[in-house]
Amino acid sequence: MNISIRQLTAFIKVADNGSFTRASDQMHLTQSAVSGLIKELESSLGIVLFDRTTRQLSLSAVGRHLLPQARRILNEMQLFENEASSLTSLAQGQVRLAVSQFAASSMPAVIAQFAKEYPDISVSLLDCSAENVLEHIQNIEVDLGVGTELGFMEIDDDISADLLYQLPFCVVMPDNHALAQRSEIVWQDLIDTPLITLQGPFIEQVTAELDERIASHIQQARYKVNFMSTALEMTRQGFGITLCLPYMPEVIDWVSANGLQMRPLSQPVKMRRFFIYQRSSRALSPASIAFKHFLQGYFVTHFDDLQNI
Repeated sequence: MNISIRQLTAFIKVADNGSFTRASDQMHLTQSAVSGLIKELESSLGIVLFDRTTRQLSLSAVGRHLLPQARRILNEMQLFENEASSLTSLAQGQVRLAVSQFAASSMPAVIAQFAKEYPDISVSLLDCSAENVLEHIQNIEVDLGVGTELGFMEIDDDISADLLYQLPFCVVMPDNHALAQRSEIVWQDLIDTPLITLQGPFIEQVTAELDERIASHIQQARYKVNFMSTALEMTRQGFGITLCLPYMPEVIDWVSANGLQMRPLSQPVKMRRFFIYQRSSRALSPASIAFKHFLQGYFVTHFDDLQNI
């Protein structure tokens, strides 16, 4: 059975008009073409849809029963076309996003700005570890992922990574700290100073390729906490100094407003890179493409200045 939309349209038009002539006018076809469509439909179904006489055309009992269903099918097809059209034109859509810890801190502001430009596109946010970002993409549970580079992990060939932004590792200390008076602060300056650091992969990123002595000092920090907010507050209270990324303007403003300084570390200058991940073999929806482009533009605008603290 091979029923076409044109056949159903012809069926409805002929039924509504009670005439092949008027139906053919509305469909911009010849009368014989419309008659042919009806015969094809009847042949496919193995039924008679219309009772025909030389003077009258009317629906058969079967035709009357099937007409409402034919209307529903055409209505569903119209809704399908409207939905596809609205998605293509970005009238609506959904974006599923996975983000790692540091990226998650800045993402609500991005989504809020995006919503102002695309109010009918829904963005769902899944915050997770950097490793799980890739797992969610591989399992097609999300459309896009944002997280740090994962040099210690083997990335699937089907995962593409576009650099989103990069930020320098900084040290945060009280305004009256001895290091705050220096014009340049190098990693070796952290030796013999009580440190507050984050636990987990953050330490691995910080100490990679550093001198063994300073790397050991950071790894054996006096205080190890789970949240950057805790590390910053402990720094404000004088427990020591902490390492940080200038990942949010709000963080920089908080540091300045609370008698602290955030300064980049040099010799070497170490950058932490953040990427936007997606499956190479899977085409993004128009809504996801729009969000990806918006994301890239947002960070160009908001993070370029932060890289030059």
